[in-house]
Amino acid sequence: MSDAPTTRDWRPLQVMVAPGSVLVVSTGAGPFEQALLDGRHVLTADEPAEVGGGDAGPGPYELLLMALGACTSMTVKSYAARKSWPLDGVEVRLSHGKVYDQDCVNCENENAMIDRIERSLRLLGPLSAEQRGRLLEIANKCPVHRTLTSRINIRTVLDPA
Repeated sequence: MSDAPTTRDWRPLQVMVAPGSVLVVSTGAGPFEQALLDGRHVLTADEPAEVGGGDAGPGPYELLLMALGACTSMTVKSYAARKSWPLDGVEVRLSHGKVYDQDCVNCENENAMIDRIERSLRLLGPLSAEQRGRLLEIANKCPVHRTLTSRINIRTVLDPA
């Protein structure tokens, strides 16, 4: 039995990934499955079966939510540790959807839809109300949150190879 694309050895490509960057390549297993490489780890992304994927991994929006959730939890835990607060754990639940933008002052289309991420934090441990309030503020300052809420410029070019 030959190696299926999902079990391919991605190590040769891993060395081509510079620190701080990622490489995403089609696995060939289904129309959407991707291998995500960062030089140290290999993850799989895919679309769910109901949209034609093989459901071999999270979809792009789930990966985005996971990045925000991980960053939120790490930031909150780091801050609490620096303050020596009794935070035993953090649970972050996230969802993504499209909603009508009712606050759109200068929209050309009054039925414009915007992306909305709902994030819920559960802070475990005997924290005071003041500590919980401060950790909620800190959650909104995690680097991924700041990136997602800032002006983003994505520059795409064709690789000549």
